[in-house]
Amino acid sequence: MRRKGSPLTGIGIILAKEAADHLSGARMWLLEALVFLTAIGAAYAAILSIRATIGESPFLFLRLFTMAQDPLPSFISLLGFLIPLVAIAIGFDAINGEFTRRTMSRVLAQPIYRDALLVGKFFAGLLALAVGLVSLWLLVIGLGLLLLGLPPSGEETLRMAGFLVASLAYGGVWLAIAMLFSVVFRAPASAALAALGMWLLFALFWSILTPLVSTLIAGPPDTIFGPNLAYLQTSQALARLSPNTLYAEIALALLQPATRALGPVLYSQIQGALLGTPLPATQSFLLIWPQLTGLIATMIVIFAITYIVFQRQEIRA
Repeated sequence: MRRKGSPLTGIGIILAKEAADHLSGARMWLLEALVFLTAIGAAYAAILSIRATIGESPFLFLRLFTMAQDPLPSFISLLGFLIPLVAIAIGFDAINGEFTRRTMSRVLAQPIYRDALLVGKFFAGLLALAVGLVSLWLLVIGLGLLLLGLPPSGEETLRMAGFLVASLAYGGVWLAIAMLFSVVFRAPASAALAALGMWLLFALFWSILTPLVSTLIAGPPDTIFGPNLAYLQTSQALARLSPNTLYAEIALALLQPATRALGPVLYSQIQGALLGTPLPATQSFLLIWPQLTGLIATMIVIFAITYIVFQRQEIRA
């Protein structure tokens, strides 16, 4: 039988209801408090270091994100660590939670298709992430205005906005991964453990596995003639399979304007270049365009797999 009406009927209702649950739930409040306290602590320590050690600089606000001050890491390091945890906490029980509460059949008995349910839950999670990231972004800028006494330049604002978009795409990848495991596993605890295991793989172990696999494929990193270019290219390609690597490269290029390349560079490629000179914002965006596109494409592909698996599941009353 053919479905009547649009498969996305009711998506607005699902999105509004799920977003309200995320933003008002105790779990989200605790996670946001953790992220805000640690990130603001890192930004405040960076501001104190900037005021003590740096005079005039065209990119003071960008240093808020990149400068580390013991014992706290930099702001971007904390975000790279905490954003996946928040996204996993939002999405690990998005679908199987309905089965656990025995509400899935009741929801789908309404004039709401599975398409609208899944898409609404995903965009509600993205909206919750966006609200938290934008609030944190504005809070850091306000803290910088208050303590540095200078407004950000137009180029700094553009770079920080690009970094905000990349952070949302990075969180979207982990939200899609969490929702995929939420569809595959009926137990929320199993979905959470699987998503956290995937995060640990890319956050801790991927950098260990990449050199080993690259050596097996392309040989040792050094030869009698110098560095093994095939090894470097293979290692870079394998490293970029991780969303953490893509996000780190985007942050490096946008928040450190002097970055001119995101990989091995031949001597012939830097001849005539003024090393240390900041790149224009447009050139930095061109530099990170493949990485940003890769994050967005990964999010779409994982969500498409989730959609296919969910559509083929049997749901009984």
